[in-house]
Amino acid sequence: MEIQEAKRVLKIEAEAILKKMEVLDESFVRCIDLIMSCKGKVIVSGMGKSGQIGAKISSTLSSTGTPSLFLSPAESTHGDLGVFRADDLLLAISNGGESSEMAPMLGFASRKGIPVIAMTGNLTSSLAKSATEVIDISIDEEACPLKLAPTTSSTVTLALGDALAMTVLKKRGFDEQMYAEFHPGGSLGRRLLTTVKDVMHSGEALPLVSLDTPMNQVISAMTSKEVRGVAGVIDSSEELIGIVTDGDIRRFLEKGDLEMLKGRAENYMSRSPKTIDSSELAQKALFVMEQFSIQTLFVVDKGTDNPSKPIGLIHLQDLLKSKIK
Repeated sequence: MEIQEAKRVLKIEAEAILKKMEVLDESFVRCIDLIMSCKGKVIVSGMGKSGQIGAKISSTLSSTGTPSLFLSPAESTHGDLGVFRADDLLLAISNGGESSEMAPMLGFASRKGIPVIAMTGNLTSSLAKSATEVIDISIDEEACPLKLAPTTSSTVTLALGDALAMTVLKKRGFDEQMYAEFHPGGSLGRRLLTTVKDVMHSGEALPLVSLDTPMNQVISAMTSKEVRGVAGVIDSSEELIGIVTDGDIRRFLEKGDLEMLKGRAENYMSRSPKTIDSSELAQKALFVMEQFSIQTLFVVDKGTDNPSKPIGLIHLQDLLKSKIK
C-alpha cells in the first residue's frame, strides 16, 4: 500500500511536469529576455509554500550568474521594499494569484516601473493582470490525497523555476569556471580553482641532488625532506634530468646490486621524469599521476628562462588533503 501511494504521487507530479513541456511558448522566451536584460537583481517573492519554492529559485539564480534575493511579501511592507532599485526585476509566485500580502509589493513595482514576471496557476488573477509576463503553473490535480496540500503545484513551480535559471545560464555562456568562482567551498570549486602552485612543496623542502651526488646522500635527501621517498636529479644548469625513487632503490637491491651505496645518482636515476607546470590545475596533476601510476610530480615554471628547473614538488597525498579527489 505504501509503495503504491508513493508511486501514485510521483506519477501525478511527473506527468504534470511533462505536460508543461508541451505548453511552453513565446511568453517563456520573453521571461528569459526580461531576466537577461535585467541590470540589477531578480527579486523573488511568494508566501507560504510558494515562498519556500521561491527561495530555492532565487538561490539557484544567484549561484548560476544571475544576482537574486528572496523577499517575503509580509516583510516587504515593513521597510524591506527598500531593497528594490529601479533596474531590478520582480519574480512573484502565487498559485492562486490573489495573495493579499503580495498586493503592496505589486503596487510598489507598478509605481516604480519595475517589470514583473508572475508565476501563477490563475491566469485571470490580480497577479497575472498586473504582471509584465506570466508563466502558467496551473495543474490538473494536487498529489495530496485530500487535494489540499501544495504538492504537484509546488513541484511544477520549482521545475519551471529551474527551467528559467538553466536557460538563462546557457544563454549567458555561464561555464564551470564561473560556477566554481561562486562555489569556492564546494568540491567543484576546489577542483577548478586549486592550482599546482597552491599545494606544492617548494624552497628548502625540495629534495634535489646533482648527478655526482653519492647514493648514500641521495637516500638521506629522500628521507630528510617534507616529501619522502623521492629525489630530483639536476645538472649544472639546474635542469631536472632525472629522478630517484624508493622504488628504484628497491629494484636495484632486488637485483643484488650491493654496491649501490657507493655509486652516484646518475647511475641509478630514471631519466626524463614527468613534470607539471605550476599554473596547471591540481586536478590535472592528479590525472597525470593516475595515468602513469606515480605518486609524485616535480613542478616547473614554463614561463621562465629555465622551464626545466624544478621549483616545487607535489605528492598524491597533498592532493588528497586538499580534497581534490
